[in-house]
Amino acid sequence: VQLQASGGGLVQPGGSLRLSCAASGSHFSTNVMAWYRQAPGKERELVARIGTDYRTEYLDSVKDRFTISRDNALSVAYLKMDNLKPEDTAVYYCNSVHTTALGLRTISWGQGTQVTVSS
Repeated sequence: VQLQASGGGLVQPGGSLRLSCAASGSHFSTNVMAWYRQAPGKERELVARIGTDYRTEYLDSVKDRFTISRDNALSVAYLKMDNLKPEDTAVYYCNSVHTTALGLRTISWGQGTQVTVSS
């Protein structure tokens, strides 16, 4: 699976952005999709994940502000970010995990998109 992330940019505090992650290849509907982020000098952290059953989980600091979704028909995952804060500034990466019936996992990463929240 190849992943192409887009939608990052510069936004003022309180603003919104929507990130997109377009996937090529097969198995999108059976992949768990996620967004991670990495700020300068910090480790990469999981921001949000959506399962094949559309169940979601979020980093505590983004709950009620970010929404992850997926469109299996288009093979795209989204991250809608509202009420952005300066501490959300980071490079955001999309991620997919495909697990076979035998338990073999294939992990793919997108190239990252910069989100900067600043006045």
